Order: sequence, then C-alpha cells, then structure tokens
Amino acid sequence: MVRLVRLVLHVLHGLAIVLLRFDRLDAPARRERVRWWSLKLLRLLDIELIVGGTPRPGAKLYVANHISWLDIVAINAVSPARFVSKAEVKRWPLIHRLVSAADTLYIERERRRDAMRVVHQVADALRAGDTVAVFPEGTTSDGTALLPFHANILQAAIATEAPVQPIALRYSDADHAVSRAAAYVGDTSLVQSLWWVVCARSLQVRVGFLPAEGTRHADRRALAQGLADRIAAHLSTLH
Repeated sequence: MVRLVRLVLHVLHGLAIVLLRFDRLDAPARRERVRWWSLKLLRLLDIELIVGGTPRPGAKLYVANHISWLDIVAINAVSPARFVSKAEVKRWPLIHRLVSAADTLYIERERRRDAMRVVHQVADALRAGDTVAVFPEGTTSDGTALLPFHANILQAAIATEAPVQPIALRYSDADHAVSRAAAYVGDTSLVQSLWWVVCARSLQVRVGFLPAEGTRHADRRALAQGLADRIAAHLSTLH
C-alpha cells in the first residue's frame, strides 16, 4: 500500500511538472526530466533495470517488441524518445497529460489512412533530429514470442534515410524467466496490470539496444522482418 501511495504522488508530481514547468524548458531539459521521472517510477515499482548495448546518438527510429505499458517507461529511463501510441491513450485519465507532454504521436488504428499521416509525422520528426520509437507488432504480446512486425511506419526511416535501432525487451521475475506479471494483454485493465506489477517478486526489465543499421534504399517489408529476426535472436539468448 505504501508503494502505491508513493506511485500516486510521483504521478501527481509529474503532472505538476508538465503543467507548471514544461513550457519553460528546452528540448534537452525536457528529455532529461522524462528520463529522471521514468527511472524513478521503475524504482518506486521496485523494478530492476538492466541495460545492454548503447543507444545510437542523433536522429533514429527505435524499433522494439511490445509487452507492456512499462516498455515506454523502461526505454525512456535510458534514452527518451517520441513514441507512436494508440489514440486510446488520450482517453486515459491524468496519464494522457504525461504521455502527450512527451510529444507522443498518436495513431487511429481503426483508420487505415491514418497510418500514412503518422508516417509523415514520424518522417518530419526524424528530419528535425528527434528520436522516435515504434512497436511494429501493433499490440502487446505475453513476452514469450514476437508477433508479426508491420512495416508501414518503417517507411518514414527509409524516406529520410534515418538509421533504425532495434530494442529487445524482456521482463523476468523470481518465479519466471519470462514474467507474466508485466504482460499487458487481452482485457487486462491498467489498474489490474499495475497491481500485478506491484505484487511481482524481484521484477526485472532488460532493455537491449542492438546495433543500429542504415535504411538507404531498403525494402520496408524486408527491413521489418530483419529487425524482428534480430530481436528474436537476442531474446533467445536470455533464456
């Protein structure tokens, strides 16, 4: 219970920063605030962060497997990025203010044409020197295996010749090599997911930054498959 109270206070503190100070901070200062807030959230949840590899400097597209809402927190705790997120997040009470303050790009998954709009937004962000992060699976898995990667948004990196850097995410706990507590799948609610995370014993998240690769003249479907293969191969070494 004490941990949950601290968590609520941390969220409220984040909202206060967003509402009262964010407008006065430049981009590097905002990213540092996001990194600090995310790292502290993991600590409050008693989640150990284990980082492998090195984030590539400069503009890039992060491509990661997707297991939980914690994925965004874990990546931001190391290397803050602008995430492409489902539009439903804008309806989450309070949380949406934090997510939007991090310059999140929202996509309406039910509208096929909306994907092209987001591709253009991601391309503009990459040209501006930003780091953008996407989850090509399009939804969360239970962490035991990857779902097929969708290639559409990768076109933004190809069009701007921005490098892509795959990120392999894996959650484990005292009882499971692949933690069930972290998986945010099916009809699980955010509150229920949070409770499972808080109750997990010795929860760890591994964030593996694999070497970046160029995208010049790449075929987006081949690129998507190659990135999925690299992430899967890395995750197989963690068992």
